[in-house]
Amino acid sequence: MRVPTKRGLHLVTRDEDHKVTTLELFFDLVFVYAITQTTQLMADHLSPLGIGQGVAMIAVLWWCWCAYAWLANTLHVDRGIAQLAMFAAMGTMFLVSLTIPEAFTDLPGGLYAPLMFVGCYFLVRLLHLTAYFGAARTDPELRKVVLKMFVGLLPSVALLTVAAFFSGWVQLGIWAIALLADYVNVFRTRSSDWRLHQPGHFAERFGLIVIIALGESIVAIGIGISSYPMSWPITLAAVFGLTLASAMWWMYFAVVSHVSEHNLKRAEGVERVRIGTDTYTFLHLPLIAGIVLVALGLKKSLLYVSDTEHHSLSDGLHGTPIWALTGGLALYLIALSGLRRRNLGSWNVQRLVLAVLLLAATPLLELVPAIVLVGVVALAAVALVLLERRKLVSNPGLLHPRNHSSA
Repeated sequence: MRVPTKRGLHLVTRDEDHKVTTLELFFDLVFVYAITQTTQLMADHLSPLGIGQGVAMIAVLWWCWCAYAWLANTLHVDRGIAQLAMFAAMGTMFLVSLTIPEAFTDLPGGLYAPLMFVGCYFLVRLLHLTAYFGAARTDPELRKVVLKMFVGLLPSVALLTVAAFFSGWVQLGIWAIALLADYVNVFRTRSSDWRLHQPGHFAERFGLIVIIALGESIVAIGIGISSYPMSWPITLAAVFGLTLASAMWWMYFAVVSHVSEHNLKRAEGVERVRIGTDTYTFLHLPLIAGIVLVALGLKKSLLYVSDTEHHSLSDGLHGTPIWALTGGLALYLIALSGLRRRNLGSWNVQRLVLAVLLLAATPLLELVPAIVLVGVVALAAVALVLLERRKLVSNPGLLHPRNHSSA
């Protein structure tokens, strides 16, 4: 194994077989903690405002993670001075994660956490752009687009700073405007000046983050029952929760991820960059948000089943928690269908139908016990998987990238 000795910034070239590095996976561990913190933030504030704050937080965290996924596809982050930038970003992201519980409402004493959150977030983004700018020292086009990104970032950070001194819906509204400004800036700069030489590495990075988010739903099951003695209802509810997570895994990895990667590999230049931006940077955001909301719904459902002191097995889930579960899965299904629309030109009708049915049935599902709710949602997801598997078995040609009608 060759040990790099230079401290420079090394760009990834087209002819390399660039793989995901252990340093990138190490970086993802901080993101795992941030997702856990965000789920807990929403669990502690079970209201439409709390859910809105959680979704806005996911969007901010997603922007940080995506930035470094693009960077690691352009630059060897495990070599030379780039390692220092990655570790610095990891440390700062960890501080971002620690301040998530106070990002919207500061607790008495200590530092003013909302400002600390914004400052650490800005530093994470600045470290990313600095590394990109240094790596592009011989690439004027890339340097130009990095500077555009920096200029576009400033209004967003300024708005988040202003939001730190407000509260409630006004604060969330300012956050929304800040995020919109940042996302629009990225959408406008999705040109051939960006570098995406290794589509296999890029698709793998996003597949891994989907796995991490799905893992959070499993962790939510464990957290929901960790303080209570095992029982048959808990066992059944946990199996239902794992079944739901498994069905969600199949929906993404059986076909969708392959089609997305194929489209990315076959494209070149600006078209590849646009597919990378649309398919992965933008459409994977609602995918991840849907998974996190499902994790929140599972966590609360398992709590109802486990906490026999405050709940009986006949109690149903109401209000925000049940909408997090059904709405989160619906958002996940809509995002998957959107991926098909972007990559193949048509929607996945059966997934859209299930999303609509879940939302329409939510008021009725409030009338059933929490354990039945989880079972119904899990079985609905499994039924969709079986339907799509049957289509794939009867027509194996659907697995070919040119004919992915069930993607």
